[in-house]
Amino acid sequence: VYLEESGGGSVQAGGSLRLACTASGVATISHCMAWFRQVPGQERNGIAVTDSDGRTTYADSVKGRFTISQDNAENTLYLQMNSLKPEDTGMYYCAAAFYGMRPTMYDCLTGAPHAIDTWGQGTLVTVSS
Repeated sequence: VYLEESGGGSVQAGGSLRLACTASGVATISHCMAWFRQVPGQERNGIAVTDSDGRTTYADSVKGRFTISQDNAENTLYLQMNSLKPEDTGMYYCAAAFYGMRPTMYDCLTGAPHAIDTWGQGTLVTVSS
């Protein structure tokens, strides 16, 4: 399975972007898919996750501003980002759990090694003030 992100770019504070993550080589629906953000010099942190039942969970830092969704027919995960702030700047990665037992939403959001088995290469988002 291969995940490829797109949609990153530069935007002014208050603006919006929509990221997409397309999965190829998929033969099964993932247990969960998530978006992570990494700032240089810092750890990669989960910001939004959705599972195969359509449930969603968000990090406090993006709650109310970001929306995660997926189109199973197109094997694509989205992240709609509104009211962007300079602190949203970073590399955004999508990730998924396709194999093994179904993990918890918490494990997906935290990127636990026993949960997440597939990562994309990332797309850069830059928000200027």
